Amino acid sequence: MSAVTGLLTTPDGWPISGGTLTAVDATGVQRSRVASGSDGRFVLDGLAPGPYTVIVAAPGHEPQARSVVVSGVAMALGVLELARAGGSVLPAPGTWTIDPRHSSIRATAVHLGLSRINGRLRRFTGQVQVADPLENSSVEVVIDPNAVQTDDEDRDGHLRSPDFLDVAMYPEIRYKSDGLRRIDATHWVVDGVLTLKGVSAAVPLEVEYLGTGPDLWGGIRAGFSAKADVTRDAFEMTWNQSVLAGLLNVGRTLRIEIDIEAVQQEQ
Repeated sequence: MSAVTGLLTTPDGWPISGGTLTAVDATGVQRSRVASGSDGRFVLDGLAPGPYTVIVAAPGHEPQARSVVVSGVAMALGVLELARAGGSVLPAPGTWTIDPRHSSIRATAVHLGLSRINGRLRRFTGQVQVADPLENSSVEVVIDPNAVQTDDEDRDGHLRSPDFLDVAMYPEIRYKSDGLRRIDATHWVVDGVLTLKGVSAAVPLEVEYLGTGPDLWGGIRAGFSAKADVTRDAFEMTWNQSVLAGLLNVGRTLRIEIDIEAVQQEQ
Protein backbone atom coordinates (compact mmCIF):
# COMPACT_ATOMS: atom_id res chain seq x y z
CA MET A 1 0.00 0.00 0.00
CA SER A 2 1.10 3.57 -0.65
CA ALA A 3 0.00 7.17 0.01
CA VAL A 4 -0.61 10.47 -1.73
CA THR A 5 0.53 13.62 0.09
CA GLY A 6 0.11 17.32 -0.60
CA LEU A 7 -0.77 20.80 0.59
CA LEU A 8 -4.17 22.48 0.16
CA THR A 9 -4.11 26.29 -0.17
CA THR A 10 -5.90 29.29 -1.58
CA PRO A 11 -4.42 30.83 -4.77
CA ASP A 12 -2.63 33.45 -2.65
CA GLY A 13 -0.94 30.81 -0.49
CA TRP A 14 -3.07 30.61 2.66
CA PRO A 15 -3.53 27.02 3.93
CA ILE A 16 -7.04 25.57 3.83
CA SER A 17 -7.86 23.46 6.88
CA GLY A 18 -10.75 21.01 6.99
CA GLY A 19 -10.81 20.46 3.24
CA THR A 20 -11.98 17.00 2.14
CA LEU A 21 -9.83 14.86 -0.15
CA THR A 22 -11.27 11.65 -1.56
CA ALA A 23 -9.42 9.06 -3.65
CA VAL A 24 -11.67 7.12 -6.07
CA ASP A 25 -10.32 4.19 -8.09
CA ALA A 26 -10.95 3.41 -11.77
CA THR A 27 -14.17 1.52 -10.91
CA GLY A 28 -15.63 4.50 -9.01
CA VAL A 29 -15.09 3.01 -5.54
CA GLN A 30 -13.85 5.30 -2.76
CA ARG A 31 -10.54 3.99 -1.41
CA SER A 32 -9.40 6.74 0.95
CA ARG A 33 -10.79 9.93 2.43
CA VAL A 34 -9.12 12.50 4.72
CA ALA A 35 -9.38 16.11 5.84
CA SER A 36 -6.56 18.62 5.48
CA GLY A 37 -4.90 19.72 8.70
CA SER A 38 -4.60 23.20 10.19
CA ASP A 39 -1.51 23.75 8.01
CA GLY A 40 -3.35 22.55 4.88
CA ARG A 41 -1.36 19.34 4.63
CA PHE A 42 -2.96 15.94 3.93
CA VAL A 43 -2.06 12.26 3.54
CA LEU A 44 -4.31 9.87 1.59
CA ASP A 45 -2.96 6.48 2.64
CA GLY A 46 -3.85 2.81 2.19
CA LEU A 47 -3.85 3.04 -1.62
CA ALA A 48 -2.97 0.06 -3.79
CA PRO A 49 -0.96 0.75 -6.97
CA GLY A 50 -3.11 1.99 -9.85
CA PRO A 51 -4.95 5.04 -11.25
CA TYR A 52 -7.11 7.25 -9.02
CA THR A 53 -9.11 10.44 -9.16
CA VAL A 54 -8.52 12.70 -6.15
CA ILE A 55 -11.58 14.90 -5.51
CA VAL A 56 -10.85 18.02 -3.48
CA ALA A 57 -13.51 20.14 -1.77
CA ALA A 58 -13.68 22.77 0.98
CA PRO A 59 -16.53 25.01 2.21
CA GLY A 60 -16.61 28.32 0.36
CA HIS A 61 -14.24 27.14 -2.38
CA GLU A 62 -14.60 25.73 -5.88
CA PRO A 63 -13.99 21.92 -5.92
CA GLN A 64 -11.53 20.30 -8.28
CA ALA A 65 -10.40 16.81 -9.32
CA ARG A 66 -6.90 15.54 -10.03
CA SER A 67 -5.95 12.30 -11.81
CA VAL A 68 -3.00 10.41 -10.31
CA VAL A 69 -1.29 7.07 -10.79
CA VAL A 70 -0.05 5.50 -7.57
CA SER A 71 2.99 3.21 -7.59
CA GLY A 72 4.56 1.38 -4.70
CA VAL A 73 6.06 4.53 -3.15
CA ALA A 74 4.52 7.64 -1.63
CA MET A 75 3.44 10.18 -4.21
CA ALA A 76 3.63 13.94 -3.63
CA LEU A 77 0.90 15.98 -5.33
CA GLY A 78 2.50 19.24 -4.26
CA VAL A 79 0.30 22.30 -3.77
CA LEU A 80 -3.39 22.09 -4.67
CA GLU A 81 -5.04 25.52 -4.98
CA LEU A 82 -8.78 25.98 -4.48
CA ALA A 83 -10.28 29.24 -5.70
CA ARG A 84 -12.93 30.89 -3.56
CA ALA A 85 -16.49 30.14 -4.66
CA GLY A 86 -17.93 33.15 -6.43
CA GLY A 87 -14.48 34.49 -7.23
CA SER A 88 -15.34 34.87 -10.89
CA VAL A 89 -18.78 36.40 -10.25
CA LEU A 90 -18.74 40.19 -10.34
CA PRO A 91 -20.56 42.08 -7.57
CA ALA A 92 -24.24 42.74 -8.23
CA PRO A 93 -25.22 46.32 -9.11
CA GLY A 94 -26.17 48.43 -6.12
CA THR A 95 -24.63 49.94 -3.00
CA TRP A 96 -21.88 48.09 -1.13
CA THR A 97 -20.80 49.57 2.21
CA ILE A 98 -17.21 49.14 3.36
CA ASP A 99 -16.88 47.19 6.62
CA PRO A 100 -13.99 48.94 8.46
CA ARG A 101 -13.66 46.13 11.02
CA HIS A 102 -12.64 43.75 8.24
CA SER A 103 -10.78 46.25 6.08
CA SER A 104 -7.47 48.08 6.40
CA ILE A 105 -5.53 51.00 4.93
CA ARG A 106 -1.74 50.83 5.35
CA ALA A 107 1.03 53.24 4.38
CA THR A 108 4.73 52.45 4.11
CA ALA A 109 7.60 54.93 3.99
CA VAL A 110 11.34 54.34 3.64
CA HIS A 111 13.46 55.53 6.58
CA LEU A 112 17.04 56.70 5.92
CA GLY A 113 16.97 54.89 2.59
CA LEU A 114 17.31 51.60 4.47
CA SER A 115 14.23 50.23 6.20
CA ARG A 116 10.46 50.53 5.92
CA ILE A 117 8.19 52.15 8.49
CA ASN A 118 4.58 50.94 8.38
CA GLY A 119 1.50 52.79 9.56
CA ARG A 120 -2.25 52.33 9.48
CA LEU A 121 -5.18 54.68 9.14
CA ARG A 122 -7.55 52.96 11.51
CA ARG A 123 -10.83 54.87 11.09
CA PHE A 124 -12.60 55.28 7.76
CA THR A 125 -15.97 54.87 6.09
CA GLY A 126 -16.96 54.45 2.47
CA GLN A 127 -19.23 53.03 -0.18
CA VAL A 128 -18.84 51.34 -3.52
CA GLN A 129 -21.60 52.01 -6.04
CA VAL A 130 -21.56 49.04 -8.44
CA ALA A 131 -23.08 49.87 -11.82
CA ASP A 132 -23.99 47.97 -14.96
CA PRO A 133 -21.74 48.15 -16.91
CA LEU A 134 -19.11 47.85 -14.19
CA GLU A 135 -16.96 50.58 -15.76
CA ASN A 136 -19.54 53.12 -14.56
CA SER A 137 -19.07 52.11 -10.91
CA SER A 138 -17.74 54.55 -8.31
CA VAL A 139 -16.17 54.56 -4.87
CA GLU A 140 -15.92 57.21 -2.17
CA VAL A 141 -14.00 56.93 1.10
CA VAL A 142 -13.60 59.32 4.05
CA ILE A 143 -10.60 58.74 6.35
CA ASP A 144 -9.89 60.16 9.82
CA PRO A 145 -6.19 61.20 9.78
CA ASN A 146 -6.19 61.58 13.55
CA ALA A 147 -6.38 57.77 13.77
CA VAL A 148 -2.93 57.26 12.18
CA GLN A 149 -0.95 54.64 14.08
CA THR A 150 2.65 53.47 13.63
CA ASP A 151 3.21 51.83 17.05
CA ASP A 152 5.25 54.82 18.26
CA GLU A 153 3.43 57.62 20.13
CA ASP A 154 6.04 60.30 19.42
CA ARG A 155 6.06 59.52 15.69
CA ASP A 156 2.25 59.39 15.59
CA GLY A 157 2.09 62.83 17.22
CA HIS A 158 4.51 64.21 14.64
CA LEU A 159 2.44 62.73 11.79
CA ARG A 160 -0.65 64.52 13.14
CA SER A 161 1.19 67.86 13.24
CA PRO A 162 1.33 70.53 10.47
CA ASP A 163 4.59 68.94 9.24
CA PHE A 164 2.53 66.06 7.86
CA LEU A 165 -1.25 65.49 8.14
CA ASP A 166 -2.16 68.66 10.10
CA VAL A 167 -5.25 67.02 11.56
CA ALA A 168 -6.36 70.14 13.48
CA MET A 169 -6.72 72.10 10.23
CA TYR A 170 -7.75 69.21 7.95
CA PRO A 171 -9.78 66.62 9.91
CA GLU A 172 -10.66 64.49 6.85
CA ILE A 173 -8.91 62.72 4.00
CA ARG A 174 -11.17 61.95 1.04
CA TYR A 175 -10.87 59.71 -1.99
CA LYS A 176 -13.43 59.85 -4.78
CA SER A 177 -13.22 57.89 -8.02
CA ASP A 178 -13.96 59.38 -11.42
CA GLY A 179 -13.42 56.33 -13.61
CA LEU A 180 -12.83 52.58 -13.72
CA ARG A 181 -10.72 50.71 -16.30
CA ARG A 182 -10.69 46.94 -16.83
CA ILE A 183 -7.33 45.18 -17.13
CA ASP A 184 -8.67 41.61 -17.01
CA ALA A 185 -11.41 39.66 -15.22
CA THR A 186 -10.02 40.36 -11.74
CA HIS A 187 -7.75 43.39 -12.17
CA TRP A 188 -8.93 46.98 -12.60
CA VAL A 189 -7.60 50.52 -12.33
CA VAL A 190 -9.66 53.03 -10.37
CA ASP A 191 -8.95 56.58 -11.51
CA GLY A 192 -9.70 58.91 -8.64
CA VAL A 193 -8.82 62.05 -6.74
CA LEU A 194 -7.25 62.08 -3.28
CA THR A 195 -7.87 65.19 -1.16
CA LEU A 196 -5.30 65.59 1.61
CA LYS A 197 -4.37 68.74 3.56
CA GLY A 198 -6.68 70.76 1.30
CA VAL A 199 -4.87 69.62 -1.85
CA SER A 200 -6.57 67.43 -4.47
CA ALA A 201 -4.51 65.31 -6.86
CA ALA A 202 -5.09 62.33 -9.11
CA VAL A 203 -4.15 58.99 -7.52
CA PRO A 204 -4.94 55.85 -9.54
CA LEU A 205 -5.50 52.62 -7.60
CA GLU A 206 -4.46 49.23 -8.92
CA VAL A 207 -7.33 46.99 -7.76
CA GLU A 208 -7.66 43.23 -7.59
CA TYR A 209 -11.16 41.79 -7.21
CA LEU A 210 -11.08 38.83 -4.80
CA GLY A 211 -14.60 37.51 -5.22
CA THR A 212 -18.07 37.61 -3.72
CA GLY A 213 -19.67 35.27 -1.21
CA PRO A 214 -22.01 34.90 1.78
CA ASP A 215 -21.08 35.93 5.31
CA LEU A 216 -22.14 34.47 8.66
CA TRP A 217 -24.98 36.95 9.16
CA GLY A 218 -27.03 36.34 6.03
CA GLY A 219 -25.36 39.04 3.96
CA ILE A 220 -23.25 39.09 0.81
CA ARG A 221 -19.71 40.46 0.79
CA ALA A 222 -17.19 41.38 -1.88
CA GLY A 223 -13.44 41.51 -1.38
CA PHE A 224 -10.90 43.83 -2.99
CA SER A 225 -7.24 44.67 -2.55
CA ALA A 226 -5.59 47.80 -3.93
CA LYS A 227 -2.29 49.62 -3.99
CA ALA A 228 -0.96 53.00 -5.06
CA ASP A 229 2.17 55.13 -4.75
CA VAL A 230 1.61 58.64 -3.37
CA THR A 231 4.21 61.42 -3.52
CA ARG A 232 4.19 63.48 -0.32
CA ASP A 233 5.33 66.59 -2.16
CA ALA A 234 2.08 66.62 -4.17
CA PHE A 235 0.16 67.23 -0.92
CA GLU A 236 2.55 69.75 0.62
CA MET A 237 3.94 67.28 3.15
CA THR A 238 7.48 68.41 2.43
CA TRP A 239 9.00 68.15 5.92
CA ASN A 240 12.27 66.28 5.93
CA GLN A 241 15.73 66.21 7.37
CA SER A 242 18.75 65.69 5.16
CA VAL A 243 21.11 63.26 6.88
CA LEU A 244 23.71 63.18 4.12
CA ALA A 245 23.80 64.69 0.66
CA GLY A 246 20.94 63.08 -1.25
CA LEU A 247 19.82 60.96 1.74
CA LEU A 248 16.54 61.92 3.41
CA ASN A 249 15.20 60.93 6.81
CA VAL A 250 11.80 60.00 5.33
CA GLY A 251 11.31 58.95 1.71
CA ARG A 252 9.15 61.16 -0.47
CA THR A 253 7.01 58.30 -1.79
CA LEU A 254 4.41 56.44 0.28
CA ARG A 255 3.24 52.99 -0.76
CA ILE A 256 -0.48 52.65 0.07
CA GLU A 257 -1.96 49.15 0.43
CA ILE A 258 -5.67 48.57 0.98
CA ASP A 259 -7.78 45.53 1.80
CA ILE A 260 -11.54 45.98 1.62
CA GLU A 261 -14.61 43.93 2.53
CA ALA A 262 -17.80 45.57 1.30
CA VAL A 263 -21.30 44.45 2.33
CA GLN A 264 -24.16 44.48 -0.16
CA GLN A 265 -27.02 46.73 0.98
CA GLU A 266 -30.64 45.76 0.55
CA GLN A 267 -32.30 47.33 -2.49
